[in-house]
Amino acid sequence: MVQMGFPFRIVLLLFCFCFQAIHSSRTFSQSSKTTSLLSVAASTQKTVNVFSLDSRSTKTHGYLNQQEQSVSSSSSISLHLHSRVFLHRPSHNDYRSLSLARLKRDSARVRSLTTRLDLVLGGVSNSDLKPAETQNNELEKFKAEDVQAPVVSGTSQGSGEYFSRVGIGKPASPVYMVLDTGSDVNWVQCAPCAECYQQTDPIFEPAASTSYAPLTCETQQCKSLDVSECRNDTCLYEVSYGDGSYTVGDFVTETVTLGTVAVDNVAIGCGHNNEGLFIGAAGLLGLGGGSLSFPSQLNATSFSYCLVDRDSDSASTLEFDSPFPPNAVTAPLLRNPQLDTFYYLGMEGLSVGGELLSIPKSFFEIDGDGNGGVIIDSGTAVTRLQTDMYNALRDAFVNGTRHLQSTEGVALFDTCYDLSSKTSVEVPTVSFHFPNGSVLPLPAENFLIPLDSNGTFCFAFAPTSSPLSIIGNVQQQGTRVGFDRSNSLVGFTRNNC
Repeated sequence: MVQMGFPFRIVLLLFCFCFQAIHSSRTFSQSSKTTSLLSVAASTQKTVNVFSLDSRSTKTHGYLNQQEQSVSSSSSISLHLHSRVFLHRPSHNDYRSLSLARLKRDSARVRSLTTRLDLVLGGVSNSDLKPAETQNNELEKFKAEDVQAPVVSGTSQGSGEYFSRVGIGKPASPVYMVLDTGSDVNWVQCAPCAECYQQTDPIFEPAASTSYAPLTCETQQCKSLDVSECRNDTCLYEVSYGDGSYTVGDFVTETVTLGTVAVDNVAIGCGHNNEGLFIGAAGLLGLGGGSLSFPSQLNATSFSYCLVDRDSDSASTLEFDSPFPPNAVTAPLLRNPQLDTFYYLGMEGLSVGGELLSIPKSFFEIDGDGNGGVIIDSGTAVTRLQTDMYNALRDAFVNGTRHLQSTEGVALFDTCYDLSSKTSVEVPTVSFHFPNGSVLPLPAENFLIPLDSNGTFCFAFAPTSSPLSIIGNVQQQGTRVGFDRSNSLVGFTRNNC
C-alpha cells in the first residue's frame, strides 16, 4: 500500500475543500438568484421596435371597431389588458425623448398619490386641492346650454399606462378605460361636453343608453364620494388628482360589460368637464380598495393583472375571482385605516446579490398615524423608496456593478451605465423579502432599463422624501399580480402573462 506524504495530503485536502466551496457557491448562486443576466441587445432592440407602427396600426384599428372578447366562466371574468403604446402612438422622434416624457408623467403620478395621502392624514378633503370658487365653476360649467367643442389635452398627467376595453351602457358602447389600483371612482367622459379631452372612441351618449340612471343625493354611493354636491336632488361628483387634473359631472349607475359579462347598476361618474387627464382613454376603471371601486361593486373576492412590457403592443389579461397559481409568491395585503384605497404590501427587507440589506423594518411599516408603509400601484412606473432605503439599495447595487462603465444620471435616475459595447451583462439580483419568508427575485430587465437606443441603462428605482414607498409597474412587468381581498394576500407569479 502506497502511503501519501504529509504535504501531498494537505494539497489534496485543500483541493477537495476548494472544489466543494466552488460547487456550494454555484449551487447557492443558482438557488438564491444572486445574479441576473440582462440581454442588452434585446432590450435595445425593443427601443427601436416601439417606433415601428405598421403592424400595430392595423391591429389597433381592428380592436377599435369591436369590443374585445373575454374568457369567462361562472366563477371568473377575464378581459384583455394593453400597454399605453398599444393605444397611443408615440409622438416622439427617439426613445430618449419618449423616456423623459414617461418619467415626467410618472413624477406627476407620484405627486398625485402622495398629495392625496397627505391631505387625508392632515384631515383635509381633496376638495381643497383647488379654491372653492374654482370648484363651483367646474361643477357649474357643464350646466351651460352652449356646450363648447372638445378640447385636446396636450399631455397625460396622471396614470394611464395600461388600458382595457369595456362596454358602457345598454346597448354597450365599447371604450378603452385606464386601469388604476390607486383610485376608486369609475368614470367616463359624457356628452354633452363642456370640456373634454381627446379620446380614441366616440364620447359616451347617456341619452342612447336604456340603463343610465342618475343617483340621488341620499344614496350611499353619493355619500361615499370625497367631493359631491346636489342639483335637483341628483348627485354631482368631482374627482381631483394631485397634479391638478380633474373630472366633474353626474354620478349615476350604468351597466358595465366585460366581454360577454354585463354588470348592472355600477356607480360611475358621467364626466361633462374633464381636464388634463388620459389621452386616448374614455375614462378610468378604479381598482382600489374603497367601496366605490369596480372590484368592490362587483363583489369580487380577488382580482389579478399581468402587465406586459411597457414597449409592447401585445395583450395580457385582467381577471376577477380567479384563483392564485399554486407557485405564487405571497405577501400580506395590508390596509391603512386612514385610507382604504391603497393596497399596502407587507414587506420586511430588500436584498442585492443575495445579501439582505441592513434596513430597519420600521421603514416598511405603517405607523399609528397612517404614515409610511409600502403600496403596490399599477399606475406608477418607477418604484419609489424612502431616501435612506433607496440609498442602501443603490449603494449595494453600485458596489456589485463596478465592472460596468457608469455614466451620468438621467432625470430622476442617479445610477446609469453605458452598455453600448455589451450584448449582455450579469448584474446582482434585486429581491423583495416578505414576512412569511417568501422572496421575490426580480429579473434584470425589471430594474435595469434602457433610456435611449444608444446603450444607456439606468437603475429603475428612485428616492422619495415622502414616508410612503411605492412599488411601480416596471418592477411588476411580466408578473401576474393578484389581490386576494378576502384572505388579505398579494400573490406574484412570474411568466404568467
